[in-house]
Amino acid sequence: MKKFFNFTALALVISLGLSAVAQAEEIRVMTSGGFTAAYKILGPKFVESTGNTLDTALGPSMGKAPEAIPNRLARGEQADVVIMVGYALDDLIKQGKIDPASRVELADSRIGLAVREGAPKPDISSEDGLKKALLDAKSVAYSDSASGVYIEQQLFKRLGIENQLKPKSKMISKIPVGSVVATGDYQLGFQQVSELLPVPGVSFVAKIPESVQSVTRFAAGIPVNAQHPTEAKALLEYLASTAAQPDVKATGLDSVSH
Repeated sequence: MKKFFNFTALALVISLGLSAVAQAEEIRVMTSGGFTAAYKILGPKFVESTGNTLDTALGPSMGKAPEAIPNRLARGEQADVVIMVGYALDDLIKQGKIDPASRVELADSRIGLAVREGAPKPDISSEDGLKKALLDAKSVAYSDSASGVYIEQQLFKRLGIENQLKPKSKMISKIPVGSVVATGDYQLGFQQVSELLPVPGVSFVAKIPESVQSVTRFAAGIPVNAQHPTEAKALLEYLASTAAQPDVKATGLDSVSH
């Protein structure tokens, strides 16, 4: 009787173990640049605590690049979670591709300036200082995502220097703006702070003045055809949690004000 009991107990443990393994899922995540640094810190912590794994694809929230999240989804790539600029996510919700009830606010991102490591840092603490830095610069780079669209279409106009900047400024696609500043190809590089800080070979200068700042909200949602919606929801709740905020802030993002 004792041997039978031990065998039965062992079989139960094995069964439970196999069940736990079977319940672990691979969550397919698409994330855009602004939240990526925070995601790279928080993702492994989620994996460790849940046993699930993350399969991650990087791409901008908008634009013509094939890596852009809307373009990935349009050609049928599968995802359980998308993390991107809030208004771009809203467009996907309107198209019926993202479950509107799944939308989660993650962080606010501000635009900053970087120069090549060792180069003088201009004073951009005021609008006049920012304007002078732009006019004095030999070349200016900005991203092909939300921050760059704002700079190209609004900031230069608001500062009254659109005509002067057009010949010497360029939108950089696919790669971090900081990378072309690090090589010396461009003197000034503007992008969301969280995307500038991780780039080697550059020095972060400052955020642009609040009076001409553009705050980008990052949010996340679950596609309507997600294969693992329950696990995806757990990931989003963790990324937006109070416990995650120290890591979010450490990457240059600001916590969402509720």
